[in-house]
Amino acid sequence: MKTDFTHYQSAHCENGVASNLLKHQGVSISEPMIFGIGAGVFFVYLPFLKVNHAPVVSFRPLPGLIFKRVVKKLGISLKRKKFRSKQKAEQALIENLENNIPTGLQVGVYHLSYFPDEYRFHFNAHNLVVFGKTDKGYLISDPVMPEPTMLTPEELNKVRFAKGALAPRGQMYFPTNVPHELKLEKAIVDGIKRACSQMLVPAPLIGVSGIRHVSKQIRKWPKKHGIKKTNHYLGQIVRMQEEIGTGGGGFRYIYAAFLQEAAGVLKNEKLKALSLEMTDIGDKWRDFALNASRVYKNRSNQEDVYNSLADELLEIAELEKVFFKKLKKAV
Repeated sequence: MKTDFTHYQSAHCENGVASNLLKHQGVSISEPMIFGIGAGVFFVYLPFLKVNHAPVVSFRPLPGLIFKRVVKKLGISLKRKKFRSKQKAEQALIENLENNIPTGLQVGVYHLSYFPDEYRFHFNAHNLVVFGKTDKGYLISDPVMPEPTMLTPEELNKVRFAKGALAPRGQMYFPTNVPHELKLEKAIVDGIKRACSQMLVPAPLIGVSGIRHVSKQIRKWPKKHGIKKTNHYLGQIVRMQEEIGTGGGGFRYIYAAFLQEAAGVLKNEKLKALSLEMTDIGDKWRDFALNASRVYKNRSNQEDVYNSLADELLEIAELEKVFFKKLKKAV
């Protein structure tokens, strides 16, 4: 039992799954375009929610929201289901495969047997596509992997019903209807406007204000929590930025690629220039990650390292504030 699905590797799981599922429906839309229309560029700090014993830092919206926005803007119908029963979840998946429907799943990372050990930790917002089943197990198209892979029924059930924050609850989703003509231009503009609004919102934990807030916290953490916990918190930021925020720089490089593509669709040269500017901001984020990693790996000989890292974030916050104000005017 195998659908006629083609696997394409991508930088990030949800964007890649969305792009691959739509390509299967005959809609050729790139991963950066998915990310941009879905206003995927983001920042939020949630100190009251812990993952791996550290506050949540995210460079993207809630799992599933990017794809949900994309299909809504493009007029595509999407069916999404969650389950309490593992048996019902598996039966629904099998029925889809029997009907030649490749199916997106939200899963936990920790028990993905094909992931290297260093990438397996308790994070429940990974996405993949199941496109077939053999006597040995389910055929998996994980967009961050170079080739399709496989999970046994037991392994797939375990990751579909992983426990903890953002528990997937067997979630599955798939497009059900795609219109003949997509209003791409309006979707791009709407996505850009939403991204600007969410990055410039005057809320202390979100967008540019959230980046500034984390900068202040980094200055306080050593005295408040001690060096060991502070370094663990820094490691969490870097992991969310460079591993979960695949593509590098907390998705800033993917967003730059979106703006480059959007400039051609909208015939807007301002977006092309802003694409280069966002790439430079991505470089700043990557420099921050490198310097933070040296600190938590005890390889930094810089004095007053925590204030220095906080200063880097303040600079990034100011750059992003200026950037998103210019981007808002450009459309």
